[in-house]
Amino acid sequence: MNPQQQGLAGLGQALSGLDLGPLPPAPATPSAPARPAAETAKPKNLGRVVLRRETAHRGGRTVIVIHDFPTSLTKPAMEDLARDLRHAIGTGGTVRERTIEMQGDQPGKIRAFLEKAGFQVAGLA
Repeated sequence: MNPQQQGLAGLGQALSGLDLGPLPPAPATPSAPARPAAETAKPKNLGRVVLRRETAHRGGRTVIVIHDFPTSLTKPAMEDLARDLRHAIGTGGTVRERTIEMQGDQPGKIRAFLEKAGFQVAGLA
């Protein structure tokens, strides 16, 4: 026996004097395994939006314009969406009329965010 096995051999004798009592009763009915909500629940379809890249009249800077929002989406809801998008992407942006303008050329991140939010995204593949 090596020294490590000798040290563990006495462990059984040390624990034999402990009275742990009986085990608690098992649950009466087995519950169904909980399924993660993030994987099973698909976001509801909020409508179709279109992404467009613009540089005109912006001093050469690129802006991604998100337009064609459904009419059911209110102005406060668009402002909330723009704020969440700005925080998620890490860039500036604004709401103008029925469009959201995001600074920078990051259409992939914007598309992923909007799809996760429940929009069908067209344009800028």
